[in-house]
Amino acid sequence: MPSALCERELSELLLKVSKTLRYHGRRAMTAARGASWDRSRRLLEKPIFVVGCSRAGTTLVYKTLSESKELGSLQRETHDFWIALHPLAKKDWRSHALDASDASPRDREIVSRYFFSQTGRLRVVDKNNQNGLCVAYLHALFPDAHFVYIKRSPGDNIHSLIEGWGRAKEFATWSEDLPAEVRVEGGRYRRWCFFLFDGWQRYVNAPIEEVCAAQYVATNRAIIDASKAIPPAQWTEIQYEDLVRNPVDGFRGVFESCGLAFTVELERHCENVLSTPYNAFSAIRIDKWRDQENRDRIERVFSIIAPIAVEMGYRV
Repeated sequence: MPSALCERELSELLLKVSKTLRYHGRRAMTAARGASWDRSRRLLEKPIFVVGCSRAGTTLVYKTLSESKELGSLQRETHDFWIALHPLAKKDWRSHALDASDASPRDREIVSRYFFSQTGRLRVVDKNNQNGLCVAYLHALFPDAHFVYIKRSPGDNIHSLIEGWGRAKEFATWSEDLPAEVRVEGGRYRRWCFFLFDGWQRYVNAPIEEVCAAQYVATNRAIIDASKAIPPAQWTEIQYEDLVRNPVDGFRGVFESCGLAFTVELERHCENVLSTPYNAFSAIRIDKWRDQENRDRIERVFSIIAPIAVEMGYRV
């Protein structure tokens, strides 16, 4: 018994030592890359930004693109990094949106240094909930950037947004200091989730379906409008439903449009990508909203979302 206890304690100690060494190794590597960037000051080259409404499938696309050996990826959302460049408080909490006038050489260098120091790559893929409102800004920062726009049917997207609003600890970490009392759905939702859009203040006491419909419209409208200034060769659009129906062919098109090799390893990954979904609230399927508890709520806002949904290629 004492021998077994000693072996377990030794094993736990070695595990802690290994974790500590890896942690300090990563920090040393990051510092070394930062010092290297300070000497070269090379900017990111053809970065890929995944954009779309929150809960549209952007994480699925981001994580799959992150499997490419040609790209650097932080493998996580970067909203804290981006918002630190342009704090909401300095914009009077109007919106997460940024336009070309917000871009600066300083931002360009900070972003390039950060991603290079973290990944060791000059070509990276990135995504976060707010970047759909910042396409013009990102394009001004990196004129050679490629954008991948994920569209999702309004019923399923809004259903997932409603569910997400029930997870404030996950999707409202940034809004603790919001200078407004949020009483969405009669006070059921007290923390603002996902992102702020122009005019959000009108919805702090609204029914949850109206809030989510407004977020769906605001993000997709901003992306569609901004896309008109992006060269077609640097813009990829795909419907989430196409990825669900045929993930291999769908992702092959995304990779090839980004100028990335779709290798045998990536094809195998995509064959099984839906079996281990990223951050899904329930089993992946199309039109799930029709047999869920939010159906009546979603149908009540169809008149609000219909115009943008038609532009996106959906029938409402």
